[in-house]
Amino acid sequence: MFSSRKRLSDLEHLIMDVVWHKTACTSEDVRAALAERHPMKESTARTMLKRLEEKGYVRHRVEGRTNVYSGIDAPQSVAAKAVRQIIDRFCGGSVEQLLVGMVYDDVVDERELERLAQRIAHRKGKKR
Repeated sequence: MFSSRKRLSDLEHLIMDVVWHKTACTSEDVRAALAERHPMKESTARTMLKRLEEKGYVRHRVEGRTNVYSGIDAPQSVAAKAVRQIIDRFCGGSVEQLLVGMVYDDVVDERELERLAQRIAHRKGKKR
């Protein structure tokens, strides 16, 4: 099992969306990008980015006197790790149990199941 990170707040999710979209950004970039959806001071953006760094979601480099932040993992990787936590916590570590539950509760439709089966078959073919 991987080491789990602390969960993201709603505001942290918004900030990560900006970081992932821009690939590298400053606190001012974050503040400007979220100005209409979630107005904040630049100092708040700096604090939030620092928290995200402490949680292991972003890293920074210094350019002049400015911190430039980038995501450590792609959003798909962060999502996969979150799903792994769910599987471990609620399904006893069984991916099959999660998928069966998703099918049973109509979270996954037949077309999605067919595409997933094709991807699995393709991956199996690559490993041989």
